[in-house]
Amino acid sequence: MSGLRIEERPDRLVVTLDRPEKRNAIDADLIAELHQVCAELEARPRLLLLTGGTAGIFAGGADIGQLRERGRTDALAAINSAAFARIRALPMPTVAAVDGPALGGGAELAYACDLRVCTARAVFGQPEVRLGILAGAGATHRLPALIGEGRAKELLFTGRRVDATEALRIGLVNRVVDEPGELLTVAHALLDEIALGSPLAMRLTKLAVDAPAAAHPHLDLVSQAVLFEDDEKHRRMTEFLERRRAR
Repeated sequence: MSGLRIEERPDRLVVTLDRPEKRNAIDADLIAELHQVCAELEARPRLLLLTGGTAGIFAGGADIGQLRERGRTDALAAINSAAFARIRALPMPTVAAVDGPALGGGAELAYACDLRVCTARAVFGQPEVRLGILAGAGATHRLPALIGEGRAKELLFTGRRVDATEALRIGLVNRVVDEPGELLTVAHALLDEIALGSPLAMRLTKLAVDAPAAAHPHLDLVSQAVLFEDDEKHRRMTEFLERRRAR
């Protein structure tokens, strides 16, 4: 892949945006490579860590040169939003590790992940209205879900940028690290903590959380019924009871 660097680990895939000369701008080729990553994780579900590397930039947004030339049929083709929706729907949890600016499509790529960890120099923003378009790759519905409708509308209407301190306060990110060199360590530690859970329970939990309200409680009941019959549930609960008896 020319725009991504991929590191495979037993329980996770580490995907690094690798277009530093373009500030990791999201172009059609990068979108195609993200679809390849999704296909791999759909076929063999694992955790995902998505990062912008060590250049102090997560993603400066969509490639404006390409975006300027797109017409209505390109918009209807959902070029970016389809890839980000696919990331959002991956079977196992995903974490975005953000260092520096995550703007426009770059911010929407981070929102597509389940969790976000960032450095103190991270910045999020949706400048689309100032370029004559809307944030059409997920921000209009994911951002309100993350930070509330009023705050989301303010950011979408004004294009104002949010620094790391505010992002943590309003729930846009889960954790902030002071030093850029600590970012991936903290992100991997979060994934390590997630990996302690049952993979099947994790998949069904993510499915339940992301499901529309009308699916509950039916989806929860069916998912729990599946898990109650899972050998992993019996093993984990037996080990828990044995540890308690030993204490």
